[in-house]
Amino acid sequence: RASCRSSSSSRRRRRWPRSCTPPPAPTTPTCPPAPRWQTPRRPTRRCRNALMFNNELMADVHFIVGPLGGSQKVPAHKYVLAVGSSVFCAMFYGDLAEEDSEIHIPDVEPAAFLILLKYMYSDEIDLEADTVLATLYAAKKYIVPALAKACVTFLETSLEAKNACVLLSQSRLFEEPELTQRCWEVIDAQAELALGSEGFCEIDLQTLEIILRRETLNTKEVVVFEAAMNWAAAECKRQCLGPTTRNRREVLGKALFLVRIPSMTLEEFADGAAQCDILTLEETHNLFLWYTAAKKPHLDFPLTARQGLAPQRCHRFQSSAYRSNQWRYRGRCDSIQFAVDKRIFIAGLGLYGSSGGKAEYSAKIELKRQGVTLAQNLTKFVSDGSSSTFPVGFEHPVQVEQDAFYTVSVVLDGNELSYFGQEGMTEVQCGKVTFQFQCSSDSTNGTGVQGGQIPELVFYA
Repeated sequence: RASCRSSSSSRRRRRWPRSCTPPPAPTTPTCPPAPRWQTPRRPTRRCRNALMFNNELMADVHFIVGPLGGSQKVPAHKYVLAVGSSVFCAMFYGDLAEEDSEIHIPDVEPAAFLILLKYMYSDEIDLEADTVLATLYAAKKYIVPALAKACVTFLETSLEAKNACVLLSQSRLFEEPELTQRCWEVIDAQAELALGSEGFCEIDLQTLEIILRRETLNTKEVVVFEAAMNWAAAECKRQCLGPTTRNRREVLGKALFLVRIPSMTLEEFADGAAQCDILTLEETHNLFLWYTAAKKPHLDFPLTARQGLAPQRCHRFQSSAYRSNQWRYRGRCDSIQFAVDKRIFIAGLGLYGSSGGKAEYSAKIELKRQGVTLAQNLTKFVSDGSSSTFPVGFEHPVQVEQDAFYTVSVVLDGNELSYFGQEGMTEVQCGKVTFQFQCSSDSTNGTGVQGGQIPELVFYA
């Protein structure tokens, strides 16, 4: 028993040798601080991915974007780009994959490339007017269709006469038929504004020739001729040539002979093209003979005038009437609101005239949207005393967007008694365009949906 107690006591008193240390107590393993993309504030994969955009962290490729002297170095991650673009997938993981860690892209603007990458990392699209065309080019180059579609939509919504010719040139280059069609709608209807814009002088020669061949340009030929001369001067400057007659004819080439000079009036030709040194003496002589002589000389210019666009009229009344004690003008305003289901171009109004015989009217017409004046004109028209409508136009057709209400107004000064409309319609189908009408608070002379003045809207569709 004693030996057993001694052995048990020895086990209880055992100590570790002085040269050894006891094993550490078990502890919970600690992790390094969470990166920014792993924090609770970034709950989705898209949010976490977005933080890696234009980020050097774990970047395995760099792009040198832009031309020499204006390039920018952009970090990226091959996997993200390959997932979003078949071009990048082939570039990084295809049979002929790039092995360089730096890839030069001199034909893409840095700002556009960053917009492309931001979309691929985060699905966010930030488009601006100054960079949208360059972004469309980048989206087309790297086959990112959703971004390309967003660019086209942005261009369509920002399309107007001053940029329509430039966008026509680009839409042809990018093979975007819907955008091309929208450009033509604006150029045809607002030809004078489009051809007189700075953007027209920036187009390429092929686009110039296509525009000059256009049958439906809604403007006088003198405007077309002046636009061609302005383009020639700008092209000479681009080619570092003096704006001499010889140089302007040379840069124009056959485009000069697409201008339909014989369709001008003799007065328009004499005051304009005849005094412009772009024509030779023989050409000027033959053109004068063509205007005046019985035997017409041969001309190298097209002889027939352009067809232009045929205006359409939306008539909102089913009948008109006259009663001697009604519908007078005393400087008060007739006004109505309307909306359309397609983009159109309002050219002017059709108005009722005098019910007491022939009379001249002074008319101030106006088009507004949400209180902002888009167009106005002060002009005159002569009424023959019938119940017919008489067109009064704006200086230039005005683009009207779909599904938004606009207000048209007129203040007439002339024969006080007038015809007026009855049985007005709240909705009118005119060709492929549906008009909706509602009363306007600007109307102080009685015009409304059911009756009154402003029987017609004159438009191009």
